[in-house]
Parts: sequence; C-alpha cells; structure tokens
Amino acid sequence: MDAPPLPLLVVDAANVVGSVPDGWWRDRRGAAERLRDGLVPYAETGVAGLPGPVEVVLVVEGAARGVTEVPGVRVVAADGSGDDRIVAVVAEAAERDPDRRVLVVTADRALRERVHRHGAATAGPRTVRPV
Repeated sequence: MDAPPLPLLVVDAANVVGSVPDGWWRDRRGAAERLRDGLVPYAETGVAGLPGPVEVVLVVEGAARGVTEVPGVRVVAADGSGDDRIVAVVAEAAERDPDRRVLVVTADRALRERVHRHGAATAGPRTVRPV
C-alpha cells in the first residue's frame, strides 16, 4: 500500500512577492528566487494550519518563468495566467486524491474562490513571508 501524498502548499509567487514593497519590481526574477529560497524550510516544518512535511509548489509567471526548482520547492511556470496554472495544480491534486490537504497562499480574492471550489484552503502572504 502506498503512503498517502504529503499535504500540498501552493504559493502564488507574483502575489506573495508583490505583498511587500521592497523593490521587487526592479528584479522580478530575483525576487521570485528569493521567495523560492525562503520557502525551502517549509517543506519540512509546514506552516500554520498545515504541519510538515509538505510538498511545496511555487507557481511563477511572466519575468519569473526562468526560476528553477531547488530541493524542497518545485517550481511550476505558467505559460499564461498564473492564477489559471494555480487552479490547474490544485484541481490535479484533488483529482488524484480528493482527501489530500491543499493550502494555497495568495491574497487574490478571485483566486481564493476558484481554489475553494476544488477543496483547497487559503491563507495570506504573511503565512510564508512575514512583513
């Protein structure tokens, strides 16, 4: 019998990076890479409401599409809308295992509603990026 999949933490890179006015707009890819690197510990520890270990997926779009994955963080590049790709990641996870816990980190209200329809919980950017 296979072990159940780890809980899934999906991070909306553009939304989380944009939540702190630290000059990210001057180097969008670099900002996404810094976020990716900051997510690595969460693969083991988890986050509030989703204890570790967890699978961490960072969804990037636009200028950040060249960001590569690192151990502990899988990077998924959106060809178009980052929101659409996040919904697809959540829907695929729900299809594979409807009981899998999924948490999407974003402040985007419309995206939150869309992923809730697939059974995902949501949390704001401070969950992974304290201000």
